[in-house]
Amino acid sequence: MSIEINSGVTSQVMDLRTSMPDVIRKDETKTIFKNVDDYSKHLQKKYDYINAGTVSIKGVPTSVSVSSGFLKRCMDNPEKSSMLEEKMKAIPKCNEIALSRCQGTLTNINYKIDDNGNMTMIISGSSDPDGKIARENAERKADEEKATKEKAEQKRLEKKAEEKRLEKRHAEMTEENDLKDFIISVVGADIRSMADQLTEKLGSESVDGTVGLDVRA
Repeated sequence: MSIEINSGVTSQVMDLRTSMPDVIRKDETKTIFKNVDDYSKHLQKKYDYINAGTVSIKGVPTSVSVSSGFLKRCMDNPEKSSMLEEKMKAIPKCNEIALSRCQGTLTNINYKIDDNGNMTMIISGSSDPDGKIARENAERKADEEKATKEKAEQKRLEKKAEEKRLEKRHAEMTEENDLKDFIISVVGADIRSMADQLTEKLGSESVDGTVGLDVRA
């Protein structure tokens, strides 16, 4: 028995195989659609996540992509259409199972059905649900950076101390090199006059030689 629907779709009751082996169910299946777009809209009324981009299913960002090629095959084949709907109905349950068994945090689930009706499910997530590993990594990195800075500062201080030591040694060596032996010869009738001469000559910039004192009567 078939009934004409205003949308231009024909409805009929058929025995349909499902995605479960040896399981048959009776269903009223739309078998005639104007085009793939109409068929897609028909499915989206039942399963609003089909080709709808990323939506939330059981609290998990989820995308469900069905190829237009397979939609065309399902549109013309009630049995394939029924199997597609079985898969669509199972998606919320799949998300629920993934949530219950995941040891971390689910960040995204992607379902993709290709032209041959093969479904691929890709789950993305984090194995660090409470952020403990991330915090430990951040703390470890901070400690390493602190140790590196402390080591660099220690090297800087050591280098500065060495530079000062070298500067001091250089100054000492320069001072040593500037020292010259000199001879001062003074002649006088008495000590006082000789002392005056000695004082005058010690103040001269041209004095050099070996230190000595020549006292003559």
